[in-house]
Amino acid sequence: MSTDTATLRGDIQQQISRIVTGLRNLRDEGRYNEPNLDGTAGDYVSFDSWEWPQGVGLYGIAQLWLQTGDKEAQSLLEDWYTTQFSRGLPELNVNTTAPMLALSMLWSKTKDPKWGAALDEWADRVVKDAPRTVAGGFQHDVSDKVNNGELWDDTLFMLGLFLASYGQASDRPELVEEAVFQFLIHTHYLSERETGLWFHGWTFEGHHNFARARWARGNSWISAGILDLFDLADLAPGDKRFLAWVVTAQLEKLLEYQCDSGAWRTLVDDETSYEEISATAAIGYGLLKGHRLGLGDARWLEAGTRALRAVMRNIDADGVVQQVSYGTRMGHDLQFYKDIPIQPTGYGQSMALLCLVEGLNHIQD
Repeated sequence: MSTDTATLRGDIQQQISRIVTGLRNLRDEGRYNEPNLDGTAGDYVSFDSWEWPQGVGLYGIAQLWLQTGDKEAQSLLEDWYTTQFSRGLPELNVNTTAPMLALSMLWSKTKDPKWGAALDEWADRVVKDAPRTVAGGFQHDVSDKVNNGELWDDTLFMLGLFLASYGQASDRPELVEEAVFQFLIHTHYLSERETGLWFHGWTFEGHHNFARARWARGNSWISAGILDLFDLADLAPGDKRFLAWVVTAQLEKLLEYQCDSGAWRTLVDDETSYEEISATAAIGYGLLKGHRLGLGDARWLEAGTRALRAVMRNIDADGVVQQVSYGTRMGHDLQFYKDIPIQPTGYGQSMALLCLVEGLNHIQD
């Protein structure tokens, strides 16, 4: 191993450790007040809370454990779920399903019976009870809002990946089939055929894509989500071939919008919007992983490496990933996205973690 390569590997490994520490130390400082529909307080920042940002954060921890064998990561997962189960689980919706993904991955390896029944019941309730749009896609209802007739690209990462993961692990192919259907129906309504990029959402009440926002983090949910779907479950060859083209077309277009810094802007095609690191991390992850899987050429590796370096420049001394946009509702105009504030979050930590761990796969010993 060359000195430069050894130094880069060491830097990445050090940053991975810092990111995990930063994730665990995240706390809600009272900047946001988002009460849930049931009257409880919504905490979308602190690690010690059951919501979608924490769910994505846990997914990053699970990937770290599975790809590196990090025993501390496994213990962190087990301790987090033990604490949360002792408190009781929240009401089911798209976003509260997100933490079930990492739990499914944990259970798939340990088969610990204390998790199995809860996973099975949650999956059954998703399929039978979660509201759907007229096309059969899951309506993007969340803890603090019912979004009648709406499809969001976030749904695939927060809910679809769980169904695929648990369906594969529990030998329930009907769950995998449901997950694949969700990816297909969302592709139909959210993917822009002219570019391959994705819009944030679709409404059946107005039959439109809201602001037609080519939102970076929404696109990154797809870049990472489709490639991870391939890992989490066995797909029918035709479905896998189709989705491989969907993510290839998207990533090819995203290459055109990468900034000189290596980052992407929060609206990928709007030079007046700010650079955003959670999306940069997940798009970079998609490019690096896609190159490793043979979907993209050397341009993907080069762009993914530039994104990786941009992410590393935005990790502070405490391991907190900076320049991350706060949780983003559906925007009805493009200015809405440009006005979203910057706030460290669990998903910012996790997406950076995914990018860095994948980066290790591209450093030759």
